[in-house]
Parts: sequence; C-alpha cells; structure tokens
Amino acid sequence: MSFIIKSRRKRAYGLNEPLRHEAHKKPVTRRDFLAQGFLTGAATIVAPTMLTSLLKSGRAGAAPTTTLTPDILSLKEDVCNITGGAGKIPFICFDLAGGASIAGSNVLVGTRDQLDTLSVQGYSKLGLPGGMVPDASTGTFVDTQFGLAFHTDSAFLRGMLSMTSETTRANCNGAIIPARSENDTGNNPHNPMYGIARAGAKGELLTLIGSQNSESGGNSMAPASLIDPENRPTKIDRASDVRGLVDTGDVAKILRPEDTVRSLETMALLSKSKVGLDEGPVELLEPGTVTTALDYEQDVEIRKRFLCGYVKTADTVNTFSDPGALDPAQDPDITAIFGPNFGGDGEFQKTASVMKLVIQGNAGAGTISMGGFDYHTGERATGEIRDFRAGQCMGACLEYAARQGKPLMLYVFSDGSLSSNGAIDDSVNGRGKGVWTGDNQQTAASFFLVYNPTRPPELMNGTRQIGYFRRDGDVETASSPAANSVNLLVQTVLLNYMALHSEIGLFTTRFGTALGNGSALDNLVALGPICNGTIGNPV
Repeated sequence: MSFIIKSRRKRAYGLNEPLRHEAHKKPVTRRDFLAQGFLTGAATIVAPTMLTSLLKSGRAGAAPTTTLTPDILSLKEDVCNITGGAGKIPFICFDLAGGASIAGSNVLVGTRDQLDTLSVQGYSKLGLPGGMVPDASTGTFVDTQFGLAFHTDSAFLRGMLSMTSETTRANCNGAIIPARSENDTGNNPHNPMYGIARAGAKGELLTLIGSQNSESGGNSMAPASLIDPENRPTKIDRASDVRGLVDTGDVAKILRPEDTVRSLETMALLSKSKVGLDEGPVELLEPGTVTTALDYEQDVEIRKRFLCGYVKTADTVNTFSDPGALDPAQDPDITAIFGPNFGGDGEFQKTASVMKLVIQGNAGAGTISMGGFDYHTGERATGEIRDFRAGQCMGACLEYAARQGKPLMLYVFSDGSLSSNGAIDDSVNGRGKGVWTGDNQQTAASFFLVYNPTRPPELMNGTRQIGYFRRDGDVETASSPAANSVNLLVQTVLLNYMALHSEIGLFTTRFGTALGNGSALDNLVALGPICNGTIGNPV
C-alpha cells in the first residue's frame, strides 16, 4: 500500500519572479541574483580584438565585398595566422543556475541503465509519485523520441517537443551522467567551454561566447586547469550584441564597405612600417618608431599584436559586410521557431543570439545561462513552468541546427539539485507531482544531446547512461569518475565531444590521464563518431 501526502498548496511563483528562500542568505553576488531569478543578464560585450571601436557594426555576415590585397593576405596568413572557423561540431551548454531537477522527473535515470528502475521511494525523492513511476517493460511514462529517455511528463521534454519537428527528434541521441555537485553556488567548475576550445573548436569571428560577463561565460566556473585568457568568452545575450560585433563606426556613413576595407589595409601597412616588421614577423631589422622595454621575444609579440589588430579588423570588415546576416531578428529560421520579436521573451532572444553565432560557425562554443532554478518553494508549479521554458530553449537550438543542416552537441548542467518529501502539488501547473522542498546535491546529474543531420549518433556501449543511481534516488558516487568530481565530469563531457570527431586517441594528449586511458576511456563514451576530425568529413 502506498500513501500520497497532500499538503496545503503554496502559491506558485511567476515565470520571471525572483525566488526568496527564508533559509538562504540574501543574494549578494551576481551568481546569487541569477540563481534566485533576480536577473537574466544585461548586455556588455567584449570585442574580439584590441580595436573595439573598429569592430562593431550593423554590417555582418555573407560573402566578402572585395578581395584583400596580396600584402594584407600575406600578413593575415604568414604573420598573424588569422584563420577561419575550425569546422568542429558546434557546442552549446545550458547553465541552469540554482540547482534544477534533471534526473528522474526530466531525464530518466536508473541503477545500471536509464530504464533499470529505482525504488518507489527513490522516484518519490526525485519528484515522481507512485502513479507516475516509469515502467520499461510496458513503456509507461517513457519517451525516447530524442533517443535519450525522458519521463513522458518531463517539462524539459514538453518544451523541447513544442519547438522541434519529428524529423529533428529522430536524428538525436544522448546520455545522462549522474554526478553530484555543490548546491546553489557558482563555484562548481562545471563549464566545459575552455576545454571545447582546446579540443579544437573555433569560430569565424569568436572562439567562445557566453550570456554572462564572467570568466566562464556562465554562472558556474570553468575548471582552473582549462582556463585560457586568450579565449575568454565574449558576452552575448541579445540581438544587439550580435549586431554590434562588426562595426566601422562613423566611417560606414562616409565610405562604401570596400573603401572602408582599403582604408583599414592602408592603416595596417602603415603600422607594419612603424613597428619595424618590414622584413617578417620575427626579425627586427629596424627598431621602428614604436619601442618597448621588453625582452626580444616579448617585444616582437607586442609589435605583432599591434600590427595584427589592424589586419584582423580589415579581414573581419571585409568578410562580414551584409547588414542582416548576423542579426538573429532577421533570420527567417529563428522567426519560424520563436515567432516575431523572439516571442517577446528575453530568454528566447538570448538563446537565439547564442545559437545563431555558434551553429553558423561564427563562434566555436557558447553558454546560455538561465536563472531562477533554485525552485524548492514548497510547491511544484514554479519548477515546472521554468523547466518548460528551458526545454523550449533547448529544443530551439536543436531545431535551428536541423534547419541549418549542421550537427550540434547540447549539454545541460546545474549547480546541485533538489528533492521532494512526497507531498503532491495537484494544481494545474503542479501536474500532480511531488513538491520541491529542499536542495539536495545527491540527486544531481547532467545530460547531453547530439543532433546529426544525416542519422542519429549510434550508441558505443549499449547504454545512454554514464554511471548510475542507487535505488534510493541518490547518485552512486563510485559509479564513474564523473560521479563525485565536477572536474572529471567536465573531462567526461570533453571526451564525448572528441569521440564524436573520431578523436578519442587525442584525448590524453590534450587533457591528461585523470580519466584513465585505453578501455577506461572507451567505457565513458556514450555515442560513436559522426565525423572524422571536422564536420566536413561526416561518417
């Protein structure tokens, strides 16, 4: 006999209403405010080169208006090593600040595989009452439209379904990674973007972007061992940020795009003479009129940076000259997904801005931070409506990738998680599920989905789960290296990203042997390759 506890229902919070917890300290840091839903982020952008004033514009994207002169092309390729995007699989991560429920009520999790069931009490802890427990033998409450198994009433799933076509869903697959992390803090080193860059991801304009003005680009930190100041994410959280990436300022009002490029080329050649690099990038035959107090190698590097700033500017303005090509508000595929004006939702606009840059190859990887997921408010409805919108944003990324004919790896994580005491919220938005009553890092997990335009990625080891839960609804911390170490969770994600490129053999060279090597690495890979090295070589 099972008992269902019903309690006096508490008022649900609005979709964008801040969460105030009596048991929590007042928000002080930006991360505190984000986790409790007091802000969704304001726009401040970091330009991709030192010449910020010359690199923002309404002109962006499409084919170059002219051809760079041979002198500038030589500087671009031989001296400055300016290259286009790297052709890696686009990567977007969702950082759900506050400790969202991922395992059980959203993505199914089990004691060995996703469909190896937990106890009724375990599911209750994860917010599912006895009448909503999944049953693999009958398929009850199990949805595998995205390859990865979701609970049929998952708010993530419902949001994703609302944004994706059946064809898009059929070409997806994924995995869940049971892994505990600290509750309600940005100090978890969850963000993998620097590692994605080290794995080779690079965009035509930017390497990394993120919706928060932080070192990681999101709410959670990046692992210290992976941080590369050269790749600090550029802040992008709205359409105006994207439109402002390439700008010639008032020059655009006077000169045509091709004349602007020629002017910038002239500035580059003049600077080349001034910094004393006439005979090549490293031989200073003349001291020039610009001098530094640095040693030889540092001096040369500073001079190169000064020169290459102008070269990069000329190349960027030349490449991105169409006024609307970078603008998500003018993209018909984005309008078809979100509706005009991004459906009037700032989170949709943020998602559209990041996904367009990443999926079109103008950024290598991006983080979308969403706030207000610390929703243990003594009822269920608040979490359901927030999870639904997060699912809409995830689904939009997958659908946009499908419309663009590009693959995508989508990774979702949160700082800690929460649990239910078994009481039921029977309101319309509570949906008869368990109320969220407190933080609980033992129920945490992350997951990823991969979309491939030609076919769904194949399973490597016959399971979509890396590690497992105990029957009582807690992470088994010995089930994988990732289960009890956020740093190793990130490495596991990076390993799976490289595996999609047929590059498992390069992993230890780039990231060390903390996960082991050989068969130990193979056991942590969920999906097989979809390309050889770059997306231009599909398998």
